[in-house]
Amino acid sequence: MTDWEWDETLFAGAAAYYRRGRLPYAPGLVAALAGTLRLDGRGRLLDVGCGPGTLALPLAPLFGEVVGVDPDPGMIEEAGRAAAGLGVGGKTRWVRARAEELPAGLGTFTVAVFAQSFHWMDRDRVAATVRDMLRPGGVLLHVSDLKTEPEPFGEEGLAHPAVPHTEIRDLVARYLGPVRRAGRGTLPRGTPGGEAEVFARAGFTGPDRHVVPAGNVLERTSDDAVAEVFSMSFSTPHLFGPRRADFEADLRRLLAEHSAPGLFAVRAPSTEIFVWHPPVPAR
Repeated sequence: MTDWEWDETLFAGAAAYYRRGRLPYAPGLVAALAGTLRLDGRGRLLDVGCGPGTLALPLAPLFGEVVGVDPDPGMIEEAGRAAAGLGVGGKTRWVRARAEELPAGLGTFTVAVFAQSFHWMDRDRVAATVRDMLRPGGVLLHVSDLKTEPEPFGEEGLAHPAVPHTEIRDLVARYLGPVRRAGRGTLPRGTPGGEAEVFARAGFTGPDRHVVPAGNVLERTSDDAVAEVFSMSFSTPHLFGPRRADFEADLRRLLAEHSAPGLFAVRAPSTEIFVWHPPVPAR
């Protein structure tokens, strides 16, 4: 990402598709975090790159206050609507801001979480800032799908065929070109890894690693598969410009070729959690 610069179109138009399109975290994630971190309904949670509240909202009962930060206005609006619908609007706050704008007067937190968002940020700068926003005894969580599992895109013997992800990626490439798109720029080498080194440079210790198993089979419809495509940074709706309708028609035709009833099966991925501890202040 040396030559790539963030811009506000990175997830433009994706928010409406995100909740439906993305695969959920493992069902036991909330209980696992409650037990591991001994959460008791008090304290404050900061979700950096919160999207439409995908993780912050399920975690809301474990905290006295939840603050989600995201630069995309659509994501913030979706999160607010979902919070109101779940009856937790009074204990949640959604702030449109880049992570690089923190601390933004938001105060200190018991837990800060990055859920599949850290790679879009100035990571060294943000890690150091969030470190200083943690209360004594607080922790930073890095949450993602378990990358060492096979791709959870269906298996033989399931009730429905797999979503044809390889063919979908080929279709996206035919419309948008072979180099991965990301906002107004491209990512020919993809997003960066090496999060452990970044957190270590910021002074964090650990991590404590936890895996919450999933493996449950999910039934997905063609509408879910379309939503998944439009929720991705490399295939957000605006990237297709005037050809968006043509692309969606081709996408739905492709899905129908693989499943006439429009039903697919996927095996949900497990969730991996890394718990990082900030340095203990010198006395």
